[in-house]
Amino acid sequence: MRTAALYTSIGSLVLSALAAAPAGAWERPGSAEARGTAIAAARATAAGIDFAACPEEEMLPDSLKCGTVKVPLDYAEPDGRQLELTVSRTPATGPAEERQGAFVYNPGGPGASSITFPLAGELPEWKEIAEAYDLVGYAPRGVNGSSAPLSCQDPAAYTKGPTDAPTHPTQEDKERRVARAKAYARGCAEHAGETLRHYTSLNNARDLDVLRAALGESRLTFMGASYGTYFGALYATLFPSHVRRMVFDSAVDPDPEQIWYRSNMGQSLAFEARWGDFRRWVAKHDDVYHLGTTPEAVQRRYDEVRAELAVKPAGGKVGPGQLHSAFLGAGYYDDYWAMRATALSEYVRGNSEPLVAQASPREVAAKDNENAQAVYTAVECNDAPWPEDFEVWDRDHTELARVAPFETWDNAFSNLPCAFWPAPRQRPLDVRVGWSELPPTLILAAERDAATPYKGALELRKRLPGSSLVTERDAGTHGIGGAGNTCVDDHLRRYLLTGEVPGRGADCAAHPEPNPVSLD
Repeated sequence: MRTAALYTSIGSLVLSALAAAPAGAWERPGSAEARGTAIAAARATAAGIDFAACPEEEMLPDSLKCGTVKVPLDYAEPDGRQLELTVSRTPATGPAEERQGAFVYNPGGPGASSITFPLAGELPEWKEIAEAYDLVGYAPRGVNGSSAPLSCQDPAAYTKGPTDAPTHPTQEDKERRVARAKAYARGCAEHAGETLRHYTSLNNARDLDVLRAALGESRLTFMGASYGTYFGALYATLFPSHVRRMVFDSAVDPDPEQIWYRSNMGQSLAFEARWGDFRRWVAKHDDVYHLGTTPEAVQRRYDEVRAELAVKPAGGKVGPGQLHSAFLGAGYYDDYWAMRATALSEYVRGNSEPLVAQASPREVAAKDNENAQAVYTAVECNDAPWPEDFEVWDRDHTELARVAPFETWDNAFSNLPCAFWPAPRQRPLDVRVGWSELPPTLILAAERDAATPYKGALELRKRLPGSSLVTERDAGTHGIGGAGNTCVDDHLRRYLLTGEVPGRGADCAAHPEPNPVSLD
């Protein structure tokens, strides 16, 4: 009941602030953007994609081939500046007469690349799908691997540590974060110039249609995970007749009123519950970790470690910010539970090496991580109205942090550049199709997913008539398709190979909890 009441109060707090934010035009049939997409797709059909060896810097195996597809920077001006997106592919491994075409995958973000996805065909869970389909990955606009990758700050600054992560920030903390957010937004504008406003979910959906055409497919077979479900849903709304089969794995709530300010607050609330799942598991295995026999005791240990790191960072680099980032991963994937619990336990026992190894900023990944954050920020800030008065953020997140302290303020500060964004914002497209406009689609969701709370999957099913929802009950891993749950994977495989869905939906039991391990 507390959760439902909190969602209601958040909605009433921010409604007027969001309504006043600037917005761009809604997508309309016959619009300049729609005409530009048709022109770009026709050109892509004629040009195709010349697949050859992948760029050396990608360090990919010879079995993976790469090429490029051109998309307009601005679909309202299809003859203007073009961007090149890198595309990767492995051909179907089965008999030619059983090939079902190209299967395109996007892992989400915004800001994530699927260039290495075709290698999944070597895994047992994907073997039959790889026999039937060419597996295709790509680098979306702005992402490293495409032309004109987006950057908002020096990657070296992105990996600096230690940093803080206050659960209940002081006024001084907030003023410092506001100044940082303003500087970050300015950096995005300075680096990107006039191109900044073209990093949007709608353009990602249009790019997907051009990619479909370049692959020679009259209709698209696509799987999007996390954020990939959102622009996949936009694609289904804009181009329903171009859809062959579509999988939405860990669905974003597509309600325009949730994009993106409210959805991030809902995410923070859900992470509190998932953080509780992790602490209960650690307490259950106190004989291994010795961090406490109750979730509350585990929390106290965690808070003690965070306080110690604020005074003396582990390895000189791991402060509260790095600790929080590492343990946030445990909210996404329970595969991380054992290693994170071991790192915390070892630190308490006087051995900081596992924590330093898991939580230290990785300089080798700095460029990619900075780029991913830049694209994430640009897309979410451009997509929708955001409150422009920090007092609104302060009021909403202070209230939310009373019941969901783990992720609330870190999430808020991550998105705060959107309050000071220099590019125009759009009104989110209303994801919705009529009966029979779209073939059956498949939605996959874990009931306790924190990154994309389960109600988003229910909302998406409501907006896409004929869709079917497969739920992994009492589980919370983010991204469940092809991840090893036999029940989920069987539904995914059956759908992709035959188009069959389990009616309105089906339930799957949770995958087993991870086994505890230690360094002893």
